[in-house]
Amino acid sequence: MAGKVRAGVVGATGYGGIELVRLLHGHPHVKLSAVSSMSFYGEDISKIYPSLRAGIDLTLEKDPAELMDRCDVVFAALPHGLSQELAKDCVDKNIIFIDLGADFRLENEDEYRDWYGETFLDKDLHKKAVYGLSEVFREQIKKARLIANPGCYPTSVALALYPALKEGMIDTQEIIIDSKSGVTGSGRSMTQSTHFPECNEGFSAYKAGGHRHTPEIEQALSWFAGEKINVTFTPHLLPVNRGILSTIYCRLENTPEALRRCYAETYANEIFVTVLQDGEYANIRNVRLSNSCHISLHFDMRAGRLIICSAIDNMVKGAAGQAIQNMNIALGLPEGAGLSAIAPAF
Repeated sequence: MAGKVRAGVVGATGYGGIELVRLLHGHPHVKLSAVSSMSFYGEDISKIYPSLRAGIDLTLEKDPAELMDRCDVVFAALPHGLSQELAKDCVDKNIIFIDLGADFRLENEDEYRDWYGETFLDKDLHKKAVYGLSEVFREQIKKARLIANPGCYPTSVALALYPALKEGMIDTQEIIIDSKSGVTGSGRSMTQSTHFPECNEGFSAYKAGGHRHTPEIEQALSWFAGEKINVTFTPHLLPVNRGILSTIYCRLENTPEALRRCYAETYANEIFVTVLQDGEYANIRNVRLSNSCHISLHFDMRAGRLIICSAIDNMVKGAAGQAIQNMNIALGLPEGAGLSAIAPAF
């Protein structure tokens, strides 16, 4: 594409949206053309987020449809149910649409209805959507104009289990996922559980057995394994701003040496996925503000179990960073452009 890619962000003042704004502003091949927000339209975005005053001078618009003619790619960081009509308009105009919400993640409309209370407005449009787990579906993303960006928990889990499942190296019937997320995963709107006095110095599970990311996790793992997989998934809220650590328990069906070799070979050429050395543990501190996923493998030979730890920044690899990685792939740009695999030292 000649010149810089013109990008727009819908829902730019939420946590996912503002992370997109920050990263796109620093992208060497992108011009951030337009931003919109229903909550703050008419305001300068740097007034809502003063950290942007050094370089971003954009006014928040109200109508997302008005952004399209100024964009080659549109990112939507919206609650579920709000992206479908906008996506159709973009696809009809041959504008790449990358949805950070849940509207296009699930293939099965009944599951979408059961977990999100919505329906597919255009079934043919949903068939065009590509699931944007960058490292796994890269070839499909290259041809896509509608990309469903994965959820944050599903990203951490899918990357952790992909090598073992695709090679049939674990028991698919006994997968237990214990995930912990920073408070930004709950969004910018205030709730009692994310109120500072409620979450500070606390640590608790929530939505055990009923989190909306469950069907997305099961869908991805079923694709990898070639069979239907059900998991036990329990998320927890960490009293930190950013990060997800998923600890996954499964029954071994191979040797530790074979599993380590499988993971090393699968991710050998991936710039954003690192398989840690024996004895190292994935830690959210070491991926903060980066588009990296760190995976560590551990073995309980007494119990015959593989324990996988997977760490990502939920706002970057779990949202905005992966969305930009998908844009880079779809547009034939360097995949790492505008993104870093390196976390701050402290």
